[in-house]
Amino acid sequence: MLEHTKKPHTKVTLHFEGPKEKQKAAISALAALGFRAAVENSVPWREHFQEFAENVAGTSLAGARHKEGLTQVQLSNLTGTPQRHISEMENGKRPIGKKNAKMFAKVLNTNYRLFL
Repeated sequence: MLEHTKKPHTKVTLHFEGPKEKQKAAISALAALGFRAAVENSVPWREHFQEFAENVAGTSLAGARHKEGLTQVQLSNLTGTPQRHISEMENGKRPIGKKNAKMFAKVLNTNYRLFL
């Protein structure tokens, strides 16, 4: 007869935002469900990289473009958007807009909301 084996727990990491004064209550509630606290002193990226806080959409566009290994000229050729417009969008001098966001998202394999 086969012996039952104990299945290992699937590791799940949860991140929450909420009022500081409720942190202990949230940890206690999760502990009752079998979770254990691993509180880290992390800083939101917008606080750490304040130079990008003014231009999140443009920074996201540049990051997605780099992730796909494309230059501005290559992205321009793929989308039909002038390269200077892409540069202005990445530098926060021109809004991206929903139409361009959807076009860039399709080429860069990401969600268009990232650029809005």
